[in-house]
Amino acid sequence: MSDKNRTEKAEFTVLCLIQDGNRILLQNRVKEDWKEYTLPGGHVEPGKSFVDAVIREMKEETGLEILNPQLVGIKQFPIEGGRYIVLLFKTESFKGEVISSDEGEMEWIEYGRLSEVDTVNDLAELLKVMNTPELTEFQYIVDGDNWNISLR
Repeated sequence: MSDKNRTEKAEFTVLCLIQDGNRILLQNRVKEDWKEYTLPGGHVEPGKSFVDAVIREMKEETGLEILNPQLVGIKQFPIEGGRYIVLLFKTESFKGEVISSDEGEMEWIEYGRLSEVDTVNDLAELLKVMNTPELTEFQYIVDGDNWNISLR
């Protein structure tokens, strides 16, 4: 196998589960590509630190300065010519006041109330990976028109 066959184009992004006791900070996204309540996140700039990226994105989207974000998993799915990789971070340490951005309104939601709000389709599986130490990977496996979720 040549080196060319062992590499692929990858796009890196980050999500962060900011938890305060039994509630989590969710963003009611307004963009049509991924609308409803979800975790805040964003892109990693080329050549930049993943940890710095999640700290920067949380400040921009939530107003909070997160402390000690821990990498708790990876979400991935195929894109044209490569793979879209989402590094999943989690923290319970933060400073500041929550603000919203043009990406969407931020809201603290208790775990027990998640079923009462319109969340993105895969939020339950995503939270399962992020809150279960035995799991580290969320992968979409595309089979024709079907996008199947694999948790490992």
